[in-house]
Amino acid sequence: MWMSTFSRFARPALQRTTSVMACQALKACRRPGKAAHPLTSCVASMQLRGHQTLGSASLPLARHSVRHVRALDEERLMEVEWEDGGQSLYPFTWLRDNCQCPMCTLESAQARKLLMADLDVYTGVDVVEVTNDNKVSIVWPDQHTSVFDAEWLKKRCFSPAARQAVQEEYFLNKRYYWDSKLRIPTADFDEVLHDDKAALAWLLALRRVGIVYLKGAPVDQGQVARLAERIGYLRLTFYGHTWQVQDKYMANNVAYTSGRLSLHTDYPALHFAPGVQFLHCVTQAVEGGESEVVDGFHMAEQLQREDPEAFRTLTSLPVDFTDTGTDYCDFMLQSKKCIIDVDPEGRVARINYNNATRDSVLDLPLHKVQPFYRALKSYVTIMNRPENVVTYTMQPGDIVTFDNWRLLHGRKSYISRPDRLRHLEGAYLDWDEVMSRLRILRCSVNGNE
Repeated sequence: MWMSTFSRFARPALQRTTSVMACQALKACRRPGKAAHPLTSCVASMQLRGHQTLGSASLPLARHSVRHVRALDEERLMEVEWEDGGQSLYPFTWLRDNCQCPMCTLESAQARKLLMADLDVYTGVDVVEVTNDNKVSIVWPDQHTSVFDAEWLKKRCFSPAARQAVQEEYFLNKRYYWDSKLRIPTADFDEVLHDDKAALAWLLALRRVGIVYLKGAPVDQGQVARLAERIGYLRLTFYGHTWQVQDKYMANNVAYTSGRLSLHTDYPALHFAPGVQFLHCVTQAVEGGESEVVDGFHMAEQLQREDPEAFRTLTSLPVDFTDTGTDYCDFMLQSKKCIIDVDPEGRVARINYNNATRDSVLDLPLHKVQPFYRALKSYVTIMNRPENVVTYTMQPGDIVTFDNWRLLHGRKSYISRPDRLRHLEGAYLDWDEVMSRLRILRCSVNGNE
């Protein structure tokens, strides 16, 4: 029953290894209307229920065969000519550094044993040849021999296209941007806990879209911890392994009040903020309390297009965040971050914004204070446009899982009664654990390395 509309969010990560049925199901799915960007088209419904999007049989992988190898001594490169007509170049030093023999690699840990101190970074080669079983053999000047599998070499080709493909396979960097038309992808809590295909689809959508809704969890505390165990372990913070979002006397966090929460990311006061957040609805308010989310990456893209100077300001000026109080233990946090982090290629990598914990200390030269405020106001204005905000109401038993580095979330004010107090339980994980589990599940489901 996995509906085909899960489609384009999973396909880039699965296209080499999913079943024929999966590839038929994973078709591009767009809402009518003009997309602002190839990855920003509005998202159609993506219900993730059942078991048919990911089949058990894998597509046959194309095997790569070596036609010829030769050493280019002057360039200190080995050239591989493939049977399909392509060519790959590999530096001698890299090949020697990555020898796969038991002396150089601990196979059980897939870890390098060869020490950098023992590596000749100017090594030549004596012999390169293709073996009878279509592997590449190299004899080094010290007569050490390295043998490389053709598939192993092909995956590690140094061409820009090959390098990009491997990075996408490892990290799933492509995101699918959205606005208020998003229908949040939904999965069944129990299926995610007990079915690897369901868990893989959940994590793929979490990575690509940034938010997935789980339905059908028991209506009592402890479910976010169960869900975290499906991945690995919870992220402990100063608010505990899990935390209870409800009205509290002398609240140590604005979330523990009934007032409106503006759009924010959690914990920018930590230098390494949690990557993923779970929120489980135990009890909903009598009135109000609707949740709001925006795609911070998409909003940053809009800011860059509409107000390039504001984008440059928010990606270059570090500002101060603070958080002080007592919960799991007492704490007094300080951090400095740009509101928008970009990677070396200039792509948006993380959003760091919480108006409640933005410090009154602003460590900026006087002449940059007003430009900072103008830039931040511009970004927040874009976030709050109705066409960019998704609003939803959690019901008891619902769990929302989302990317805390990308999404900004908020809440409308609410009214509770003594016999019906709004209560959400929350927890954090880091993206390292989540991506680790995603890769393991991908191997398990698709039956290949």
